[in-house]
Amino acid sequence: MEITDKTIEYVAALAKLELTQEEKEKAKTDLGSIIGYMATMNELDTEGIKPMSHVFPIHNVFREDVVENGPDRDALLENAPAKKDGCFMVPKTVE
Repeated sequence: MEITDKTIEYVAALAKLELTQEEKEKAKTDLGSIIGYMATMNELDTEGIKPMSHVFPIHNVFREDVVENGPDRDALLENAPAKKDGCFMVPKTVE
């Protein structure tokens, strides 16, 4: 696949970029190299290779979501500066 000026302008428009002529030439060279590398990759024999999403094996490290009762109300209120009827007592903020 040949990368043309029209292709570069199209990609630049999609990316909302304004490129100078020098930048367009560099982008044309870079994209040509990338396409060439992909052609090389397509020549490789991948028969018998399992598809993977990551090069390293990744395992879920999250714990199971288990519902547990938290600390009891008295334990939560132990360090409260002020409490009333089993609740935190705070200064009035609205009159």
